[in-house]
Amino acid sequence: MGIRKYRRLRWAGAALGLLAAFAYLNNTSLFTTRPPGVPTLLAHRGIAQQFDPAGVGKDTCTASRMLPPTHDYLENTIASMRAGFAAGADVVEVDVHPTTDGQFAVFHDWTVDCRTEGKGVTRDHSMAELKALDISYGYTADGGKTFPFRGKGIGLMPTLGEVLTTFPGKQLLINIKSNDPEEGRKLAVVLADLPADRRKTLMVYGGDRPVAAVRSALPDMRTMSRSSLKTCLLRYIGIGWTGIIPDACRDTMVLVPINIAPWLWGWPDRFLNRLEGAGSQVFALGPYSGGDFSTGLDTPELLSRLPENYSGGIWTNEIETIAEEVRNGSR
Repeated sequence: MGIRKYRRLRWAGAALGLLAAFAYLNNTSLFTTRPPGVPTLLAHRGIAQQFDPAGVGKDTCTASRMLPPTHDYLENTIASMRAGFAAGADVVEVDVHPTTDGQFAVFHDWTVDCRTEGKGVTRDHSMAELKALDISYGYTADGGKTFPFRGKGIGLMPTLGEVLTTFPGKQLLINIKSNDPEEGRKLAVVLADLPADRRKTLMVYGGDRPVAAVRSALPDMRTMSRSSLKTCLLRYIGIGWTGIIPDACRDTMVLVPINIAPWLWGWPDRFLNRLEGAGSQVFALGPYSGGDFSTGLDTPELLSRLPENYSGGIWTNEIETIAEEVRNGSR
């Protein structure tokens, strides 16, 4: 090997070594401090009836495969949200649909056929029609032999306005269930009437087009869509080692599946500091396997996969269990 080539290889090796050292020192959490605090807990749909998740698809009627109930709360109701906050939630997620009379109904399903005695697409009804339905009608844990809540859910589908009035100052995550940009524009009109300080307690996520409409109309809102989340995470994995925060990760909500988290530069403390410094809120999720992003950290075993003293957000479908684990110091 010639002397010049040898010197070039030495310089290249030294440069790579310096680059590796920079990447390590710039991303390790060993020399990073965060203010002491407990995780921020997000209750997905408040407190809900749980169901067997095996084989659940996009249109599966989950009410028809309810597990034996341990409480009488129904998701997306005022009572379930109140119970979620009481259990320890800092944020409650709600699902919304526009109605034919210009309001927003808080209800999960695209149609009313599964949970109620009604028929048809949720957004094709007026709020008065939706209020007349029994949202507990379809829940069964024994294949339709018994319906333990039937008759108890009439009038319990709230409007978004009722939720905002009932929980002033509480943090809410609003889920737009469609990919209709007009729905985003309508929601933006509703949110624009709120004081700016109130909007800071709200986040919006859902389809790419309606979320883009909300963000365009209200740049101060933290928003997220599936596309924006993937863009944020992929770009951060690509350039985050430098400490640069991609624009897609700014002023948004960032959901981090627990199996993807170790690939994020600076995880956990530097990553959290960077994203919070960019105006974003981070929530850890259950493992991502190419399907739904709403899998939560729902068991002590999943919770234990978080780093010790983790102080970011946690997304869960089991707020009662996870809040107690956090209070007991498991995380």
